[in-house]
Amino acid sequence: MKDGFIAIFVACGSGGEAKRIAETLLKKRLIACANITGAVRSRFWWKGKIDSAREVLLTLKTARANFAKIEKEVKAKHSYDVPEIIAVPIVAGSREYLEWMNDEIC
Repeated sequence: MKDGFIAIFVACGSGGEAKRIAETLLKKRLIACANITGAVRSRFWWKGKIDSAREVLLTLKTARANFAKIEKEVKAKHSYDVPEIIAVPIVAGSREYLEWMNDEIC
């Protein structure tokens, strides 16, 4: 199996944006799976003040080795000046699911 898997979280400005990013990454076989979670309310610091936005959360599952390529693709397709691109390690998972991920990712 590949050397470690990660889940990457990307907050998107719309469902359409999340879908476009996911489709690009799937077609390039950089990710095995994408989950698009609708309507999250985000609160954050931006340009010195507290701001808020309605966003869509995109969760991407992939091999750790693909992070740099995914980050580049997300930045190229994302509407935000500074998109959230955060990776966390997948420390455990069902053997069958991890094998499936391994088989689907280039």
